[in-house]
Amino acid sequence: MKIAVTYDHGQIFQHFGHTEQFKVYETKDSKIISSKVMDTNGNGHGALAGFLENEKVDVLICGGIGMGAVQALEECGIQLVGGASGDADAQVEAFLQGDLVNDPSAKCNHHHEEGHDCGNHHDHECGHQCH
Repeated sequence: MKIAVTYDHGQIFQHFGHTEQFKVYETKDSKIISSKVMDTNGNGHGALAGFLENEKVDVLICGGIGMGAVQALEECGIQLVGGASGDADAQVEAFLQGDLVNDPSAKCNHHHEEGHDCGNHHDHECGHQCH
């Protein structure tokens, strides 16, 4: 199984749509066998689901995430575990042991708050077709 986390300096990055890196773990028999840090190359929001699908990721662990991204991950068949924080490696270990579950309140709903600037939100679609 492949598990990805939104990643920043060893920690779970808290806004999926703005993550600049993922750490992707290859696991077998509930153990981490390898990991690598990957740059998103400026992809954001909906395009990140396609990025993860291309890497054959099965599970995403992240902090906050918007509803558009949640839907894109569902369409790609990627299991979401939102609401995570802290050390990335420890969160993956907790997931593998069954101690980390999705927090449904971790949805990012601040896109219309005063002072929030995520760039252009008119088009979240990347055109990527999930299989």
